[in-house]
Amino acid sequence: MATPAASAQQYRGALHEMTQTTPTCLWNDSASLDELTDAIANGAVGATCNPVIALTVLKQEMATWKPRVARLVEELPTATEDQIAWRLVEELSVRGAGLLRPAFEAYRGRNGRLSIQTDPRFFRDTAAIVAQAEHFSRLAPNMIVKIPVTRAGIPAVEEATYRGVSINATVSFTLPQCLAVAEAVERGLRRREAEGKPIEGMGPVCTIMVGRLDDWLKVVAERQGITVDPGVLEWAGVAVFKKAYRLFRERGYRIRLLSAAFRNHMHWSELVGGDVVISPPHAWQKRLDASGIRPVSRIDAPVEPRIVSTLEERFAEFRRAYSEDGIAVADFDAFGATRRTLRQFIGAVADLDALVRDFLLPNPDK
Repeated sequence: MATPAASAQQYRGALHEMTQTTPTCLWNDSASLDELTDAIANGAVGATCNPVIALTVLKQEMATWKPRVARLVEELPTATEDQIAWRLVEELSVRGAGLLRPAFEAYRGRNGRLSIQTDPRFFRDTAAIVAQAEHFSRLAPNMIVKIPVTRAGIPAVEEATYRGVSINATVSFTLPQCLAVAEAVERGLRRREAEGKPIEGMGPVCTIMVGRLDDWLKVVAERQGITVDPGVLEWAGVAVFKKAYRLFRERGYRIRLLSAAFRNHMHWSELVGGDVVISPPHAWQKRLDASGIRPVSRIDAPVEPRIVSTLEERFAEFRRAYSEDGIAVADFDAFGATRRTLRQFIGAVADLDALVRDFLLPNPDK
């Protein structure tokens, strides 16, 4: 699919070409203002913030944010490090949302949104997720709120949707999770419609963290001593995404799919052409633009049957991820990729708290 390296320069701007010639949208997987500004110039119409991203941005842009953190410490004399840390997440998100307002207005709410993630520590508490989702949705008109696809997250998706919150389902890797999200959104939308409440300006999406499913199967392969042809495991997330996209269209779900957690170019190139969102980190956007790969519609091109059959035969975890009834909602929290991702997100919250702690209680030994 890729062109020779010598001609790569001819195709720089592939993501911008995609946004201009296909229905596939580009969102920026970062809330850094510099990165988002550049991505918008390349056609991006959305962005993301979560504790991992907030921690990265604050560390990279500490010279910019240090005075603001110090002011928050003074303005909130009784606040805990955790409360100040979440204020920073909110402020990062609001700033990013401001850059996206023109797209939000142009797309009438379907795009132009900033994804802000609910506290991952709430993954078992439906009421806490919904309450924070409502709070986040009020921070700016163009917020979209990330809710984890856990046992408690599914009812939270429905209730938040019913309350008028545009949701971005996250911590999602499998077809059963995507279908549960789509059905929950439909229930929420139908409840709103039955009461005469508007839905036209809402823009829900369901993320598939395609690369994290690939990562998990590689862990399983190492643990179980499974050997497959090189490259087979790079297709797992793509296969799930393509199947989910087909079923979403067949069933008329009013929610789009979003590809995230990039590990290879196929997490973009194989999904171009669909009415979906592609959300690569800024560094991946640069790599894809320089790759020489053209944004040709491939969303309907099936993954090679040999690859899918190999994954199904060798990996029970792939069968669970690829089958409509492979995982029950009650078992979402136990899926390996879910546990690994939640642990990372929760760990990032702790690291973000530690960053703020150095402002509240500077280390006297340094």
